[in-house]
Amino acid sequence: MKSTRAGKLAGIGILIVTFFLNFSITILNQYKMPRKSPNILLLIMLLFVMAGHTQPLQKQVNTIPGNFRISEEEMRLYRMINDYRTRYDLPPIPLSVSLCYVASAHVKDLFFHHPDQGACNFHSWSDKGPWKPFCYPKDENKKNSVWDKPKEFTPYKDKGYEIVYWENNQVDIDSIINFWKSVDYFNSFLMNTSKWQGNKWEAIGIGIYENYACAWFGQVPDPYGPPLLVGENPAKTVSPDSGSKKEAVKKGIPVAAVIAMPLADSSGGAADTTKHIKVKYYIIVKSNISFQDSAKFVNFYRDKGFPLSKSLSKEGKARISVFETYDRAEATAKLKELKIKFKGAWLLKH
Repeated sequence: MKSTRAGKLAGIGILIVTFFLNFSITILNQYKMPRKSPNILLLIMLLFVMAGHTQPLQKQVNTIPGNFRISEEEMRLYRMINDYRTRYDLPPIPLSVSLCYVASAHVKDLFFHHPDQGACNFHSWSDKGPWKPFCYPKDENKKNSVWDKPKEFTPYKDKGYEIVYWENNQVDIDSIINFWKSVDYFNSFLMNTSKWQGNKWEAIGIGIYENYACAWFGQVPDPYGPPLLVGENPAKTVSPDSGSKKEAVKKGIPVAAVIAMPLADSSGGAADTTKHIKVKYYIIVKSNISFQDSAKFVNFYRDKGFPLSKSLSKEGKARISVFETYDRAEATAKLKELKIKFKGAWLLKH
């Protein structure tokens, strides 16, 4: 319908231009004016410009690929967040397909393009997708906010707020939730405390890719509802207009832009992501502390009977580990034991 209307308007514009061109030629012939008259040429050029604007610009509608799905791991992390909230009588947060798409795009952008360089932290975005590049916090101001990303390339019409997690190796779901719970800043998102006290989350999106994870929180509902899981197909529904009992497949959200992020090795071929790297597990009891304080904590825990205590650095901050092993089962058992003494302890894969 819109394209037909635009075509009619364009046709009318062409007729108008033709009329004025003929009229101009008639005037030139009648008064024997030189056809190279600059005023007449200027008039003709002006008419062409006006004709170019007779076709209205169509507003771009942000959409999500109809084949977009979230993984079982992402769904598990989502459920763990809501389980945590439920234990403290907080309502569950509805899962949002739009915010999940933003989260998925961002963890892939972080992994493949590394916009978090120099003064730009994990909330930054590269110039490799259907969004504006953004260096956070350098580019953040009242007119330009990284929290407007959901509005840039999804149908979500409000701001979204993000927390991020990173490990040296592929992320472990238990480590993500435990880390977010152990740091006040991240925990305030999960529990609506501190800055977010009194606010209500109406939407959440989860994204996990390789060694990155993030969650996006929104204060308005997503009209498109929750995403589908990998392997799920759109639900079948009866068409309300047909009046018949024929089943019609529910349409997915139209495709806007597919984010292609191939991983390549130095030779130009596909990178081998199946290499087996020996993983070490650390039990973290302190996070997000300064390097100056880390040495004091290491000595303190060693004096308390934890000889394996050490400091692990990340982005100018440090974590304190009191136990390490290559055996996951041993690490899990030890974590359960140490949680009696360190309630916020969590497992880090490295």
